[in-house]
Amino acid sequence: MNPKIITLGEIMMRLTPESNQRFTQAASFGAVYGGAEANVAVSLAEWGFDVSHLTVLPDNDLGKAVIKSLRKSGVKTDLIRTQAGRLGLYFLEVGAMQRASKIIYDRADSAFANLDPDQFDFEEIFKGVDWFHWTGITPAISENAYQLMLKAIKAAYKQGVKISADINYRRNLWQYGRNPLEAMPELMQYSTLMVAGETDLENCAGIAANDFQSACVKTKEKFPKIKYITTTIRNSISATHNQLEGILWDGEILRSKNYDMPGIVDRIGGGDAYIAGLIYGLNYFEPQKALEFAIAASVLKHSIHGDANEITVEEALMLVEDKNVGKLLR
Repeated sequence: MNPKIITLGEIMMRLTPESNQRFTQAASFGAVYGGAEANVAVSLAEWGFDVSHLTVLPDNDLGKAVIKSLRKSGVKTDLIRTQAGRLGLYFLEVGAMQRASKIIYDRADSAFANLDPDQFDFEEIFKGVDWFHWTGITPAISENAYQLMLKAIKAAYKQGVKISADINYRRNLWQYGRNPLEAMPELMQYSTLMVAGETDLENCAGIAANDFQSACVKTKEKFPKIKYITTTIRNSISATHNQLEGILWDGEILRSKNYDMPGIVDRIGGGDAYIAGLIYGLNYFEPQKALEFAIAASVLKHSIHGDANEITVEEALMLVEDKNVGKLLR
């Protein structure tokens, strides 16, 4: 039986000018729906996991459109609640060559930010669940979102659910009064798998180190339940040419192959594709192969428009094995 997964987080509408136009040139915008946790849910559902996404959406046609998009990818929506309010937005200007991409957020006072954390019975929700995934974006949104996250994590841990946390420190989001150094350690302590770079660990847990290995050792000392810590290393040569590799710490440092990506189509969601690949890989492979699968999934995401990674397990494994790369398959 495939693992049962729950992801939790806000979903927004992404609006992007066509053909690499700048915001100041755009007369129309393409719309897709996504969020860091939902992007992970889509990947895992596409790969056969039993996945439910928990969120709060506005009680209008935009909320219905989000639900429809999740169901299209095989993500279950029974844990979604709706209420009065707005759907968060973000605008993406896709860069090219040496011109960087740019994002403008318009997500304040969304239905998700104003959710009621007591409307979810997490003890019931996590019965029979194998894995729970969250990110540091959610507790940074509002006090209500923080309380929801705390209730969910504690309930998941109590029922023996494995927990993955993508710390994803966003300085500009922490505006409602809580300090991440005070809020995040209580959430991070229950994680089995943590996605965090050295900057994330310093800003969210006060862990300062000279290198990733030292940071991981200190993190394990502070949060002994952690088994794996992971991050990616990205070399941005231009907006459309990056190099990418993954690092996984499980007591020692494991490194993936380094991939050259000279023709990026869309890099948004690349990190979400990576952690989804790692969750999948750690359920089926030994750690080194899990890491190689994860970075291959992320690399392939860079060739796909939109937030979500619509690739198959077989495609990622073929890239790991360097088979059929860039070929015309008939």
